[in-house]
Amino acid sequence: MSERGKLAAWLLALVTVSWLTAPLWLASGLLAVLLLCGRDAIRLLRRALLATAAFSGTVSLAYVGYFWWQSRALPLDWLLTVNLRVLSMALLTFLFIERVNLFQALAFSRRLSFLLVLAVSQSLGLKRTLAEFRLGLQSRSPRPAGLRARYRAAAHAAAWLLDRALANAHESAQAMQSRGMFR
Repeated sequence: MSERGKLAAWLLALVTVSWLTAPLWLASGLLAVLLLCGRDAIRLLRRALLATAAFSGTVSLAYVGYFWWQSRALPLDWLLTVNLRVLSMALLTFLFIERVNLFQALAFSRRLSFLLVLAVSQSLGLKRTLAEFRLGLQSRSPRPAGLRARYRAAAHAAAWLLDRALANAHESAQAMQSRGMFR
């Protein structure tokens, strides 16, 4: 199958999973995706679980709290359906990223290829910046940093990244305004 065909199959699978509402069908779909993963199934499932835990956990806890407050019952069917859907979509995406060359898949469109190049260059820059923050923390600590020091360093890194993003957005807005994009 060509890279473009894999892209179309991934998009179709995402739409299909988003339409499914029965937990049994979603669990069957998750099992099918795990079978497609082959030997990488455990590693990709772990990555998908880690990637979705914060979102799914927050949404699930908030909904359970609200539902419990209103009716003193637990919405187990809804929880199972939503969490299976999110996990299936994340696993499909990790499998897609692992097996498909996005540059070849998007080669049919110059604009999409350009957007992909921009996104990859931005993510590589962020990855390098975060590695530099991690190395900075290690170089300032005579022994491995504790949890509190790591949280503090992560907060400083997030603040710096936010400040940098705001500065870049301001520069981009000024450049666009000087070129007459808006007033």
